[in-house]
Amino acid sequence: MKLYLTPYACSLSPHIALREAGIPFDVEVVDLGSKRTKSGADYTSVNPKGYVPALEIEGGQVLTEGPAIVQYIADQKPASKLAPPACSFERYRLQETLNFISTELHKSFGPLFSPATPDAYKEALKTRIAGRFDQLSKMLQGKDYLMGSTFTVADGYLFTILSWSSHVGIDLSKWPVLTAYSERVSARPAVKAALEAEGKLN
Repeated sequence: MKLYLTPYACSLSPHIALREAGIPFDVEVVDLGSKRTKSGADYTSVNPKGYVPALEIEGGQVLTEGPAIVQYIADQKPASKLAPPACSFERYRLQETLNFISTELHKSFGPLFSPATPDAYKEALKTRIAGRFDQLSKMLQGKDYLMGSTFTVADGYLFTILSWSSHVGIDLSKWPVLTAYSERVSARPAVKAALEAEGKLN
């Protein structure tokens, strides 16, 4: 497998999943501005959408969209328990959670990184995110991870999004449950390894 990523972007989520699953993979760094890979290739020939992540699979298939990619990774190594079994109700809970992170958090954070986004809109987005963080705090109360005591691909995704908070002026310490959760996830060996590897790619 080959993972196309940009350091510390949302592609960190499948990067964590691959390391948690123990699946061998190659990395190709993508410059999102030029849409070119580090080797000089046109990234849009791999993923016409032009953003990361993308996962190239044996046989030349390319899978895009983070929530789909991480579930594919989890299903390659069921023993890792990164996702509940297909067709179980718990699997739909995982999909529900991945969709919540994707639509209610990820897409709200994106405009905060753009200098072109009006300040008033940024403040509105931060208010919306704060409400979602309140919900997440309730979801995580008394639990180690989003699905209970077991780390899943949803945790890798949420950890990635939460890690952006300080970069856009959101003080995560206002949500002690989320702060403790982020520290718990960041202490996992696979997460540490992914962060260290991406730091070297910058």
